[in-house]
Amino acid sequence: MAVRTLGVEEEFLLVDPDSGEPRAVGSTVLRRAGEGELTAELQAEQVETATDPVRDLGDLLGEIHVRRAEAARAARAAGVEAVPLATPPVAADAHVSPSPRYRAMVERFGRTGRQQLTCACHVHVAVDSAEEAVGALDRIRPWLAVLIALSVNSPFWSGADTGYAGFRSQVWGRWPSAGPTGPYGSAAAYRELTEALLGTDTLLDEGMLYFDARLSHQHPTLEVRVADVCREPADAVLVAALTRALVETAAREWAVGVPADPVRTEVLRLAAWRASRSGLDDDLLDPRTWRPAPAADVVRALVDHVRPALDDAGDLDTVGELWHALAARRPGATHQRRAFEKGGDLRAVVLDALAARD
Repeated sequence: MAVRTLGVEEEFLLVDPDSGEPRAVGSTVLRRAGEGELTAELQAEQVETATDPVRDLGDLLGEIHVRRAEAARAARAAGVEAVPLATPPVAADAHVSPSPRYRAMVERFGRTGRQQLTCACHVHVAVDSAEEAVGALDRIRPWLAVLIALSVNSPFWSGADTGYAGFRSQVWGRWPSAGPTGPYGSAAAYRELTEALLGTDTLLDEGMLYFDARLSHQHPTLEVRVADVCREPADAVLVAALTRALVETAAREWAVGVPADPVRTEVLRLAAWRASRSGLDDDLLDPRTWRPAPAADVVRALVDHVRPALDDAGDLDTVGELWHALAARRPGATHQRRAFEKGGDLRAVVLDALAARD
């Protein structure tokens, strides 16, 4: 059985290397990058990279290093740095990118759109059909909050500590189409919901279906969108490997008729909130019981849940090594707070993220 391909999209803040303040130079960075290497995002203070689809985790790590280096070179040519921070530590007024679609989004959604200077990590996993993809979507729902906890990298917002490890999730959740979803049951039901939401004339297009996980409308993939952009490339690989294993496990369950967990969406929202609040530093909701449990125990439960898929892909040892390294090193939020305490200002937070980028 072939291992599913996967790819990673990462968004980066563009900041002044001296002050750490975001700079609205996305269009200039794209011109410096050349054709196809980077893409624009909603705000002019950010850019996005995307890896090619790969099967091997070592190849994925190499792809992430290459894409981050491309973003770094283009940013420096424009006089800024591209840094893996999921929210800007230094207060900034965001500027919408020069795209008619993005301008229409901000005009319609007001401050929710104007304040979306956030950077995420999206993982795409290949699927064989829409039916398989929806079957997998229905069955990965309980575990997505754990991916938030593993990636938290956004404790600061508007110049202050938010009290959250992953505040990006809170900002992103203001979109009316964002967050966890209920089970669909079939590709037809997924399409019916999509058409119903678009029929309200609230969203501009299908690209604004900002669910935690969705069928990509551009690629034959299932796209998981919950993670912060990670401080270090290895952490992005860990999130991607667990995402692929979740999709593979869920697809196998769907194929043999294992029912999806009927957990309510309201419970999933609480699980996501706890993950964004404390990351790995406090209890998470355990999908086996929906009661609080130590974060490390919940991560190990996720690994156990997807162990056969990890083993079949040859990823089990690598994921174990990446998880143990992250558990010892801690996610980006911890490093941001340490950098602030040590340096005494938020510019130190930016410099710390810059040092870990490559």
